[in-house]
Amino acid sequence: MTSNSVSVDQHYDLIILGTGSGNSIPGPEFDDKSIAIIEKGAFGGTCLNVGCIPTKMYVYAADLALETRESSRLGIDAQVNSVDWPGIVNRVFDQRIDLIAKGGEEYRRGDQTPNIDVYDQHARFVAPRTLQTGQGAQTKTISADQIVLAAGSRPFIPEVIAESGVHFHTNEDIMRLARQPKSIVIIGGGYIAMEFAHVFEALGTKVSIIARSELLRHLDTDLREPFNELADQRYDMHRGRNITAVSQNEQEVSVTLDDGSIVSAEVMLVATGRIPNGDELDFELGGIEATNGRVSVDEFGRSTSAQGVWALGDISSPYLLKHVANAEMRAVRHNLLNPENMKKMPHEHVPAAVFTHPQIAYVGMTEQEAREAGHDITVKVQKYGDVAYGWAMEDQSGIAKLVADKNTGKLLGAHYMGPQASTLIQQMITVMAFGLDVRDVATEQYWIHPALPEVTENALLGLDFS
Repeated sequence: MTSNSVSVDQHYDLIILGTGSGNSIPGPEFDDKSIAIIEKGAFGGTCLNVGCIPTKMYVYAADLALETRESSRLGIDAQVNSVDWPGIVNRVFDQRIDLIAKGGEEYRRGDQTPNIDVYDQHARFVAPRTLQTGQGAQTKTISADQIVLAAGSRPFIPEVIAESGVHFHTNEDIMRLARQPKSIVIIGGGYIAMEFAHVFEALGTKVSIIARSELLRHLDTDLREPFNELADQRYDMHRGRNITAVSQNEQEVSVTLDDGSIVSAEVMLVATGRIPNGDELDFELGGIEATNGRVSVDEFGRSTSAQGVWALGDISSPYLLKHVANAEMRAVRHNLLNPENMKKMPHEHVPAAVFTHPQIAYVGMTEQEAREAGHDITVKVQKYGDVAYGWAMEDQSGIAKLVADKNTGKLLGAHYMGPQASTLIQQMITVMAFGLDVRDVATEQYWIHPALPEVTENALLGLDFS
């Protein structure tokens, strides 16, 4: 069989490249389709193997350790005597993550999905809707009527580090260290950097952070500024600095900054953002438009240049978030099955959370964004420490900030920093998703006293619509 003068070994109805959210596409509705799934790494993608899930398992341990260390504020004399790092690694990966990844691949290779073939080598386009996978005698060329690109993203490594020859870690291997380091230098100030900074410091590692700007600079000012102040108290901070050189000896890695100072630690973690994997797939041979590896798609998830090609998740989405990738997957799955009644990619009211300390979550506009958009707004910042459960926790830094439109009563943005922020914000996501009037939300339902959602209740009641 041939495709545009390329000899094809096998043709499929559908090829899925990547087994993160893409692996959820084939369900019973696709039993009559021949499908190829390509995954060069572990099944489950970034989230399962090196991202969301294992990091939160570490974060939970870190939260407990930090709470123990700070329990004197509650009249408790407690301490963390030791941290069994190998035991944590074993719990996270050997007992949980690796088994799930292995089971996912075995399921796709097994008798329960006989219409699916699995290819476990790197693939690249050689012609429109035609991919070559494997090397040497294992090389296979496959084509399909439809292709879904869900190949994710990878860590971005600054050139000064990449070309230094120094050994560094990323989120892809830092959690599998054989032992806990006494010190770590983290390059970056975003989600990943802040979550690992919390994990390592809470478990007893000295943490130094080098960031070119403020930490979590995308946050609303009323969260960003106090978070940075708290970070100054907890970490060895080097904010507003660029790296000029990196070196290494048998004991440590040393990072030279543009002010001449040197930051040294046992290990280095690079967390300076992520880049989509499209640049590794020879898109030009597939006729697929992309910018810096990110696939250009229309509102339905279709490639803007290649017929029969779809994309979802980090390789195409403006949101590098697992819950967004899952939502995009559901839209693409629907569109594959219902080409005459397609759904748009779901990019309204996208929330996010940072599982650092304090925990952070947000949805919608910041106050500045709402003003710049021309809204007549009302704003309330509510302290955790001013409600009863906040008293119980002796919380000193938690806040909830709500931004609403004075004319319509519609919630424009919600921003939480404090315990259970990622849970508390869910009510505000619901408010935005269903277009509820916050004046009714505040008064037309019960709020359990003295539970933590009273932070939200008081914030709603504090919005001034006069």
